[in-house]
Amino acid sequence: MTQSVPPPSGLRRSQRAAGKRSSSPASKPAKTTGRPATNPPRRSPAVSVRRLLRQWGRSLNAAWQVLHDLGEGRFPQGSLRKSPGQGATRSAAQRTARSVVSPQRPLRRASLAGPSLAGASLGGASLGGASQGRSPRQRTPGPASPGRSARFPQPRVNPSGSRPQRGKRQTAPRSAVRPASKSVRLHRVDPASHPSAARMLLVWGVLTLGAIGLTANLFRLQVLQADVLSSRAQAQQTVRLQPILPRRPIVDHQGTSLAVDRLVYMLYAHPKLFKKSKDEVAEAIAPILNQSSVDLANLFDEQDSGIEVTFGLSEDAADRIRALRLDGLELLPRQQRFYPQQDLLAEVVGYVNLDREAQAGVEYTQRAALERSNQVARFLRRGQDLVKPGEIPNYMLKQDDLRLKITVDRRLQQAARKALKQKMAEFSAKRGAVLVMEVQTGALRVMAIEPSFDPNQYYTYPMDQLRNWLLTDPYEPGSTFKPINVAIALEAGTVRPNDSFYDEGRIYIGPWPIQNSDGAARGSQTVGEIVAHSSNVGMVRIMQTLKPEIYYDWLAKIELAKPTGIDLPFETAGQVKKRDQFLGDPVEVAVTAFGQGFSLTPVQLLRLQGAIANGGFLVTPHVVEGLFDSSGKLHWQPQYAPPKQVFSRETAQAVLGMMEKAVEEGTGTPAQIPGYRIAGKTGTAQKASATGGYDNVARITSFVSLFPVEAPRYAVLVVIDEPQGDNAYGSTVAAPIARDVMEALIRIDLISPSKAPDTTVVEQ
Repeated sequence: MTQSVPPPSGLRRSQRAAGKRSSSPASKPAKTTGRPATNPPRRSPAVSVRRLLRQWGRSLNAAWQVLHDLGEGRFPQGSLRKSPGQGATRSAAQRTARSVVSPQRPLRRASLAGPSLAGASLGGASLGGASQGRSPRQRTPGPASPGRSARFPQPRVNPSGSRPQRGKRQTAPRSAVRPASKSVRLHRVDPASHPSAARMLLVWGVLTLGAIGLTANLFRLQVLQADVLSSRAQAQQTVRLQPILPRRPIVDHQGTSLAVDRLVYMLYAHPKLFKKSKDEVAEAIAPILNQSSVDLANLFDEQDSGIEVTFGLSEDAADRIRALRLDGLELLPRQQRFYPQQDLLAEVVGYVNLDREAQAGVEYTQRAALERSNQVARFLRRGQDLVKPGEIPNYMLKQDDLRLKITVDRRLQQAARKALKQKMAEFSAKRGAVLVMEVQTGALRVMAIEPSFDPNQYYTYPMDQLRNWLLTDPYEPGSTFKPINVAIALEAGTVRPNDSFYDEGRIYIGPWPIQNSDGAARGSQTVGEIVAHSSNVGMVRIMQTLKPEIYYDWLAKIELAKPTGIDLPFETAGQVKKRDQFLGDPVEVAVTAFGQGFSLTPVQLLRLQGAIANGGFLVTPHVVEGLFDSSGKLHWQPQYAPPKQVFSRETAQAVLGMMEKAVEEGTGTPAQIPGYRIAGKTGTAQKASATGGYDNVARITSFVSLFPVEAPRYAVLVVIDEPQGDNAYGSTVAAPIARDVMEALIRIDLISPSKAPDTTVVEQ
């Protein structure tokens, strides 16, 4: 038996209010005429507002349910639709769950749909008053009202018995008391339909973290990585073109071209594309390439495509090949370094390889000055990696006319090479070299090596011949170092120019015998005479006046074991014995006195001799003057180390006078030039043996000269390696070459004859 539940207090108040309204005259039902009402009664504004508020409430409720389902990880099934008497339609499971009244929680609110709660089941799963169109939850029918069955509702008709007209809204007159059959739908609150605070916090936390993450990612993309992403986009949208610009030319002291870039062609053959036979193609191009047609035909048989036939073709030869109109031949243009002087200044200029990489000379050390800045042009990219046409930037069409000028004079170089070749051929020498340096500045006017190489075809020479041995191969200078030792003794104050030493021709230092090169004993001689006659015994006597530790410190002071700092690559320094070894054995001091027991490069020796000529200063040898334009204006000049004074001017002048006497009366007489005062010193040194000690046959002959003595301008050094013959000495091989070079200097630089030395004796 079902127990009826009394209506809530709110419902009772509503029923009493309805009863009062029914007793008033205004609430009486209107009389029916049997025809449809043409003017239905208007609803009050309050009713319309309440209805609008109810619709908004149902919409908000549906929106909240969607957010709740999203927070629970569930997504709405189906779509939202309108139903009669209800808002958005929910799924069957949700409608069933919300229609059940929880026995643990009381009713919280109710919506009044009629004056009674007839048919409302509080203990079941449904309440009366639900909309008819909802499924599977069905409305529990109440008691039948007049004119309608309890289970199957009947269509609404007018009192007259006719249906209302279509399109016109008919409103039945209200009765004073609502029928009891109208059930009231109660809305109970399901705990599962409202999320807890933890779930809400979780949902909002996830949303907040997502927003923070999205903001951080946007900041990273738009701010932190803006430049990187922009560059990537530009790389995809543009094409970067960087043309190969020609290197700046190199010219000599007079402006003669020594190295330039020119357009040449590489010839490739693709035999599979030949329309003629391989023999016919070979015979057609052989005269142009100066090659054998048989060799070319054999070359074509090696592979079907991509055969490099030759490279470095001139433009004229390329035009002749194009005129043949042979299929399968491909000409590729490229920039190639060309050296018009060939082997004349190869040691100074150097060369670049086929990949345009500098390998030697000023081509290597002055790369930054010779390579033009590679300008880059960017063009828009079209589909299929095609370049969108555009204008070439003006800066790519402009090239400066700067050229690198070196200090070497081509005319002097030619004269030195000519004299060197003649004398080397006469004595069958292994190799030889000539150096000429301006003693005040260190500028090299001549750097000639024989044999040399042609930088245009450097790949045809052995690697040993490509090396500038004036910088890389130290040697024992022999007697050419004696003037430097005398300057050390004079500067140390242990001897004076007029001091005499006894030359007995042969002495012993411990068990080691030391003698003059000719074995002659000259008796008592002054320091100047010892230098003039190149006495080994006399030099040992002079250097024995110094303490060994002082002598060793002087060798370090004149930078014997340091490179000169010349602006050419791969320079090595001289080699000196370790201090303990030098001080521990007296023979080390003795052999160093006449230029053996240590080694230095020819450039180092020239630098030291220049200090005798310029008043005692060590200058930096160099070959680069700077970058000049076509009008001769200087745009860049390298900076070199300032001169370093190692000898006093008085000491240098005294030693210079001794060297002049050596040319006038001593071993250097073959270097005399009538009318000119020349100072010089010969040298003949045994070569060190690979097995230890010295070779009895192999020797190095040399000669150094300084002129003009009254105002020295040039230092000339000639070195001849392994001349053959019993008469091969510095005076017979090297001195004549130095004379020829000095005559060329006099002729080219217009050096006036020297004044005769003043021999007048002034009476006191």
